Amino acid sequence: MNTRKKKLSRLLLPEQVAETLREMIIVGDLPWGKKVPVTALAAQLEVSPTPLREALKVLASENLVELLPNRGARVCAYTKEDARDLFEVIAGLESLAARLAATRITAQELGQLQDMHQTMHAAYERHDKDAYFPLNSAIHDLIVDYARNPVLSSSRAKLMVRANRGRFIAIADPYRWREALDEHDQLMDAFEKRDADAAAAIWQVHLDHTGIATVKALSDASLEPAEQEND
Repeated sequence: MNTRKKKLSRLLLPEQVAETLREMIIVGDLPWGKKVPVTALAAQLEVSPTPLREALKVLASENLVELLPNRGARVCAYTKEDARDLFEVIAGLESLAARLAATRITAQELGQLQDMHQTMHAAYERHDKDAYFPLNSAIHDLIVDYARNPVLSSSRAKLMVRANRGRFIAIADPYRWREALDEHDQLMDAFEKRDADAAAAIWQVHLDHTGIATVKALSDASLEPAEQEND
């Protein structure tokens, strides 16, 4: 497991610990199919085992970890079939969000989105994935928010808890990373023109491409989850 330093207050709620664990799963600090080292992880995060175990229950409800009776927890595997199924649905939801947002976004919100887009461009030019990925995720989230449809937002949020693991590895391919940024450029242009049809089409292609790239990455033996540890 990647041992990069993470510090949390001992008083953090289990939900906050769960958010940190989600991030660690997304970036691979907690590998798929591997047991969660509860004692070592609690020491690393500087929390007691109790909120960590409560956080694992939250992640189990999201199908991110599997609770093993009397044996701790294991990070759920993430297969190419999982990615295909998730992104087929997410692409449709985010395409609809882009269509709605194109006409519902305010000038101030569009300016905020443009600022974030330029900052993301700068992260790409630096080849800084640690900065790029959170910005990219935030932009996707804002587009859904600007659609102003709570049913769409809640449906997509439930799926993204699982799908975010794939989005991170999708940009491991330099060609796909550049292509994805170009697609973001095209969407911003459609938003500036208030072109709902173009926005929907661009974002459908963008998420379809992300799904394809994720499936391809997971098909690589070096990225496919290793054989799960014996209980």
